[in-house]
Amino acid sequence: MSAEPHIPAEPAFSFAFQPIVDTVAREVVAWEALIRGMWDEPAWQVLNQVSPLHFHLFDQTARSAAIALAGRLGIDRPLHLNFLPQSLASYPKSLLTTLEAAHEAGLPIGRIVLEAPEAELVEDRAHFAGLLKEYRKLGLRLAIDDFGAAWADLNILADLQPDQIKLDMRLIRSIERPGTRQAIVRAIRLACFELNIDVIAEGVETLAEYTWLADQNIRHFQGYLFARPAFEAFPPAHFPQTAEEAATSARPVASSRPQPARSKKRA
Repeated sequence: MSAEPHIPAEPAFSFAFQPIVDTVAREVVAWEALIRGMWDEPAWQVLNQVSPLHFHLFDQTARSAAIALAGRLGIDRPLHLNFLPQSLASYPKSLLTTLEAAHEAGLPIGRIVLEAPEAELVEDRAHFAGLLKEYRKLGLRLAIDDFGAAWADLNILADLQPDQIKLDMRLIRSIERPGTRQAIVRAIRLACFELNIDVIAEGVETLAEYTWLADQNIRHFQGYLFARPAFEAFPPAHFPQTAEEAATSARPVASSRPQPARSKKRA
């Protein structure tokens, strides 16, 4: 009997968590697990220690570890996990370990969201969608990460029919400045609205970026403006107000309390 595949010299790692927020409901709607070193070192320091030959196995191991940690921390929202599409293309059963980890952590499959980077999607999307279909029938959800980092190919939305997309930070940065990126974001949001795909604006750092995106009826956000990632913890989220929201909340509300009748002066 052949031994189970393993990762030689696997680097020590853990995770930080960052919230994804709904600024209309003003609540955290999901958490993303972000790989870190054991002492909160950045992701690149961990990933640089992984051999390219074993990267897809590490991809599986990392997802299982993230689910286990989130379960121990008492997660009660969907969990976003990074996912290499080539892992599934090369090993069609590679997501079974993710399902098993979710079961062991007591996390419903419907709360697992796989984030596949747009730039790393396999060329044969029909085959990839077919492989993923059986898992999605079980409730597993799909998000296209960094959408707009490569081509912002709207055909991806038709081919894969993801549950969500995350707008790439390079589209988001200084989006309040008039230019072609504003037109691109409007077009993507409209297409996603018609296809019933949720749009998440990722990497939002300034009130100006948030204000412009909120004006486009985008309500789901992630970025330093709302919360920085917290190592092995779920940080509280901050909900900034646009100028319009601040003005609305500052308006006096008409009192429903009956006013005392004024006495008439005698002539």
